[in-house]
Amino acid sequence: MTEYLMFILGLFLLVKGADWLVDGSSSLAKQLGVPTFIIGLTVVTLGTTMPEFFVSISAAIKGGGDIVMGNIIGSNLTNILLIFGLAAIITRIKIKVHPSITLKEVPFALLATFVLFIITNESLVDGSKSFQITRADGVLMVLFLAIFIYYLYELIIENEELFKAKFRGGKINLKSYNVNYVNYLVIFAGAVCLYLGSTWVVSSVEKIAVNIGVSAFVISVTTIAIGTSLPELFTAITAALKGNVDIAVGNVVGANIFNIFWALGISAIITPITIPSFVIYDMIFLIVVTMLLFMFLFFGRRDEFERWQGICFVLLYIFYLIFVLLRG
Repeated sequence: MTEYLMFILGLFLLVKGADWLVDGSSSLAKQLGVPTFIIGLTVVTLGTTMPEFFVSISAAIKGGGDIVMGNIIGSNLTNILLIFGLAAIITRIKIKVHPSITLKEVPFALLATFVLFIITNESLVDGSKSFQITRADGVLMVLFLAIFIYYLYELIIENEELFKAKFRGGKINLKSYNVNYVNYLVIFAGAVCLYLGSTWVVSSVEKIAVNIGVSAFVISVTTIAIGTSLPELFTAITAALKGNVDIAVGNVVGANIFNIFWALGISAIITPITIPSFVIYDMIFLIVVTMLLFMFLFFGRRDEFERWQGICFVLLYIFYLIFVLLRG
C-alpha cells in the first residue's frame, strides 16, 4: 500500500513543482524585463515538461530505460490523442491563427519523432533484443533542441505584435511576486518538489509493476504519462471552453518536442539508456499519430480541428491503452 500512496504523492509533487517553477521563473523573468509573450513560449513550455524531465533523469540514473521511454512516448501520445481529442470534442479548435505559428511547430514535432526513431532503430538492423540511446545521441538531440529554440525565437520576432496582442488578451496566466527573494524561494520549492516527486514515482513504479505482474513500461506509458500531462490537459480543456486555444495548442506541440530533445536528450547524456526492442512498435505508433496530426492540420479545413477528428484521436488513445495492457 505504501508504494501506491508514494506514487500518488509523487505525481502531485511533480505537477505542483512544475507549477511553482513556472510561476517563480516567469515572475523573475518579468522583473528582469523579459517580455511576457516570450516567457509564455519558453519558460511555460519548458516548465510543463519538467515532470517528464525529472522522471526521465531519475529513471535513467537508476537504469530504468523502460520507464524513460514509457514516460516520453506515453506523454507525447497523451498530448496529441487525449488532449487534442478532448479539446476538439468540447469545441472546434481554431488552429489557423497565423501560418508562421502553430502550423510551423507541428512539422518540427514530426521531425523530433523521426529523429527518435532513427536514433533507436539499431534493433531493426542487427536483430538485438535491446537498443541503446548513447551519450552522442543525447548530444545530437540537445543540438536539435537548440535549433528549435532559435527557430521559435525567429517566429516570435517575426510575429512579435501578434504574440503581444494574444498575451494581452489574457490567454496565459502568469503569477507575479513583487519581491525577488520570493521568486527564488518559489523556484527552489518547485525544484525540490520535482526532485522528490520524480524519485518517489520511479521507485514506486518499480514496486507496483512487480506487485501486479506487468512491466514498468506499461505503468510509465499509461499512468505516469497521464499524470504528468494533467497540467496541459486542464489548460487545453479550459481554453477550449473559452474558445482560446491557440497558445494551449502551441504549448502541447512544443511540449512534445521538448520531451524528446530535452528530457530524453539530457537523460542520455547523463547515462546511456538501454531499452527493450519491443518499444519500437510504440515509437512507430507515435510516428503514425504525429503524421495524422500533421495531415489533419495541413489538409482539408486547415483552420479547424473538428469534433470527428477529436473522437478519432480519443478512440485511438483507448485502442493504444488496450494494446499496451494486453501486451503486458
